[in-house]
Amino acid sequence: MAIPKALLLTILGCAFFCSAALAARVLSDDSAMVARHEQWMAQYSRARRFKVFKANVKFIESFNAAGNRKFWLGVNQFADLTNDEFRATKTNKGFRPSPVKVPTGFRYDNVSIDALPATIDWRTKGAVTPIKDQGQCEGIAKINTSKLISLSEQELVDCDVHGEDQGCAGGLMDDAFKFIIKNGGLTTESSYPYTAMDGKCKSGSNMVNQPMSVAVDGGDMTFQFYSGGMMTGSCGTDLDHRIAAIGYGKTSDGTKYWLMKNSWGTTWGENGYLRMEKDISDKKGMCGLAMEPSYPTA
Repeated sequence: MAIPKALLLTILGCAFFCSAALAARVLSDDSAMVARHEQWMAQYSRARRFKVFKANVKFIESFNAAGNRKFWLGVNQFADLTNDEFRATKTNKGFRPSPVKVPTGFRYDNVSIDALPATIDWRTKGAVTPIKDQGQCEGIAKINTSKLISLSEQELVDCDVHGEDQGCAGGLMDDAFKFIIKNGGLTTESSYPYTAMDGKCKSGSNMVNQPMSVAVDGGDMTFQFYSGGMMTGSCGTDLDHRIAAIGYGKTSDGTKYWLMKNSWGTTWGENGYLRMEKDISDKKGMCGLAMEPSYPTA
């Protein structure tokens, strides 16, 4: 049956206008994304990598739109890195898992599980130094003293290089503690500032105590773009990054969490901090955080 000419023209016209509208919408979306990318580059002083940025933004927005999680993601300083690049520069680059697990036999005296406080946040006790940014150097450990003196990570990077620990190439947390004890402590950060690169060892030290360090699998995209809330769900246990456990608490719905301090600056996470679900069924802990906890006993 022949199609009337007027109807055919109407159909073709509709198809043309629909295509034009769709193309205009795509162009508008891209224009908005370009503007967003320009703003991001100005904020972080970074070069153009629009395709990677666009793909990451779409992942972040899709994750947040699901609306069924207790945490959310955000565009941060890693938005122009593919996940493989992020893993290579911020996680796997420096971490070395401990090859041998040796029980120390150390136990704190007079500690009752029933007597533990419901929440702990060492920041409120003046025992946590400000968030720092490790840059491209993973380093060895994060050190704080009970007097809240910011100590020199760079001294560890430069001086603890005669065993497994190899400066920016990474090392073992326990070996870092042994170095500190043998060295008689660390000097202050103001005397030996952080440079985010390997350097020549300089002398100087102060006596220190170290809060608990934990190792996690920090290479997932949800970790890369974590922006806030309590991280839940599944994540890997291929340990590749170290963070500091500085407390624990409970959300309004009763879910327990660990409070963690990271070293990627204040534009990552909750001003540099992270909350991870506590007391999960997996004994390895969220992202493997219970697999290699470490703290000094002297």
